[in-house]
Amino acid sequence: MNPWFAIARDAARLAMDSQAVMAMRLARFARSAKFDWAEARRMTSEKVYALAQVQLALMSGKHGPTLARKTIGVYGKRVRANRRRLSRGQ
Repeated sequence: MNPWFAIARDAARLAMDSQAVMAMRLARFARSAKFDWAEARRMTSEKVYALAQVQLALMSGKHGPTLARKTIGVYGKRVRANRRRLSRGQ
């Protein structure tokens, strides 16, 4: 089987989960009278750390489907964790 089919499926799942996380974060910001700086810092630091992990994978010589799977895995892990955390209201 072509590895890009599985990568496309996983990328679509990541996109849907990311959309849900963005919606939950926007709702959280909207219902709060005071801006949630802790959540904003968490968003930023997670993105920087995930980007660094993907850059390390790129520098290690990974390419093509291997790099795509690694990238989706790095971001997917954080998005799923955020979705679970935000859906619990934390």
